[in-house]
Amino acid sequence: MSDELDKREDSGAEDRDAEGREDVEGVEAREDAEFDAAIKAVVSSGLIAGPDPSVIQDVVAEEAPDPTQQMADDLTADLDVDRIYREILTRAPEHKVQPSLDRVRDCLDLMGNPEKTFRAIHITGTNGKSSTARMVEALVRERGLRTGRFTSPHLTTVRERIAIDGTAISRDAFIQAWEDVQPFIEMVDAASARTGGPRMSFFEVFTVMAYAAFAAAPIDVAVVEVGMGGLWDATNVIDADVAVLCPVAMDHERWLGSTLEGIAHEKLGIVKEGCTFVCAQQSDIVAEMAMERAKEVHAQLLIAGPQMHVISRETAVGGQLISVQTPSARYEDIPLGLRGDYQADNAVLAITAVEAFFGGKALDGLVVEHALMAVSSPGRLEVVRSSPTVVVDAAHNPHGAQATARALDEYYPGRRVGVIAMMADKDVEGYLGQMEPALAELVVTGMPTERAMPSDNLELIARKVFGSDRVHREDDLLAAIDMAAGLAESDDSEPMTSPIVLVTGSIQLVAETRTLMGQGAPDGA
Repeated sequence: MSDELDKREDSGAEDRDAEGREDVEGVEAREDAEFDAAIKAVVSSGLIAGPDPSVIQDVVAEEAPDPTQQMADDLTADLDVDRIYREILTRAPEHKVQPSLDRVRDCLDLMGNPEKTFRAIHITGTNGKSSTARMVEALVRERGLRTGRFTSPHLTTVRERIAIDGTAISRDAFIQAWEDVQPFIEMVDAASARTGGPRMSFFEVFTVMAYAAFAAAPIDVAVVEVGMGGLWDATNVIDADVAVLCPVAMDHERWLGSTLEGIAHEKLGIVKEGCTFVCAQQSDIVAEMAMERAKEVHAQLLIAGPQMHVISRETAVGGQLISVQTPSARYEDIPLGLRGDYQADNAVLAITAVEAFFGGKALDGLVVEHALMAVSSPGRLEVVRSSPTVVVDAAHNPHGAQATARALDEYYPGRRVGVIAMMADKDVEGYLGQMEPALAELVVTGMPTERAMPSDNLELIARKVFGSDRVHREDDLLAAIDMAAGLAESDDSEPMTSPIVLVTGSIQLVAETRTLMGQGAPDGA
């Protein structure tokens, strides 16, 4: 009897539990229904839908894009972008500086001066321009402003040169920019031809396209890297709020002059009347010229020194941890997602430039931290493969090589073997002299461009600097990388360190290596 009572009590308890669950589930179901009804009411209201509620139904009914069709559309657009790029390539090359801004100014005047619709930060120097530009842009964007970035050259696709809010310009926007400027370019070309002048150059056309795209976006601030020099660079039609001079060294002597003073004179041409002039640490002669230029145009000069420098730095995974002093503040323990002491110096320039842009006030520490920890600079001490580690670096002059060699010692203490190709107009012997202590061996390779130094000539210079037993040659790039990997892993005398392959000497070589190693185009291009 008691067993039957126990069973009935258990059964009753189960029934009550079931009823309880049904009550709870019923309440939850009613609440869900009420919530859904409320959401539908809000979405259908004029606040969301506007005067035409059918918009909501159209959106709901819209089918998801067909991935196959999207790929086809992208391919068609890529072909159009490539066609436009090849058309512009028929013009004078970007390294051929033409000592006049008239064509660019005339073109922009015809277009209604799109370059005057946004503020700007203008960056020049021999090394560090692109990395500094990326840091400046990240900081400004973190402050909530919409940015445009114009840099050169590109690694994978020409669309990288023009970025909106940190992302490479879209295919459609690139095509639209060309269609917007093409009629005006043709008008300027025709006017120039009537007086015996040249057509607009490759870089002049791209500068006009960038400024047009920035105005169309529209953006708040343009971060503009000069193509070469400054005074006669096509980008110099803007009057920037802030001009930044990265370290000046010997490079592009064929076009900018054979003396440091001549090169500095060209670069100081971006410092305009009444701007703020942020200057990196320079040689004595360049520092003197910078001070004279600032005085001449009544610019506020902020130059590296006691009030603007790196306080401390230490290596970290993926980059480094830095503390810096700027004219407005001290920023401590900031994670920077880039390697090398020179990148810490570039960070000081970037922070100071953005402080100046916002009236000389200190930036919020979280703004600086979030911007710099996520910043990238493709092709600058970038790891593109592991096992073995393959690093690419775009250093292509002695000053850049010296900075790269220091970073290699700091981040990669194991056996290092280089793969190198260079342009014939570079100081090849000076470059190799800076790299020699940092590399155990060297594999010379080639590049498919007329400007490249033939690999046999490069090999002769390399043997002179490194010694014959440390130099090898393989004209095929992938085979050269494989050879370097074998050489790097051939010595296991340092078991606690990892060997690396460094591909360096030319931005074009770095670009080709990134593609071979399966790296995608930067900035979502």
